[in-house]
Amino acid sequence: MINQVILVGRLTADPEKQELKSDKTKVRFTLAVNRPYKDEQGNSVADFIPVVCWNGTAENVLKYCTKGFLVGVEGSLHARKYETESGAKRTTYEVSANRVVFLERKKDVKEEDEDPFA
Repeated sequence: MINQVILVGRLTADPEKQELKSDKTKVRFTLAVNRPYKDEQGNSVADFIPVVCWNGTAENVLKYCTKGFLVGVEGSLHARKYETESGAKRTTYEVSANRVVFLERKKDVKEEDEDPFA
């Protein structure tokens, strides 16, 4: 079986770190990925895809990525099932990123910080 996702898009907001009981770091962000066509009014059409990453990848995303930043994401698609307060069953999908590639430089990286592009 193959479960591989490769996306290129822009962060819709700053990444959010989630507090965990373990020593692991978990970061979530949403990626806007343009479709290759425009709607009837000539506007770009995009999908908004939730992404989660862990540990070192998560720390780098927090350090270097902000809203609007262009990234490439490689990972796998995961389905999560949950039940709403009213008892309705729902399924949501997210990409679990194995790798996040920075496709542009952060404009305010300090010289003393390690540059991930070097």
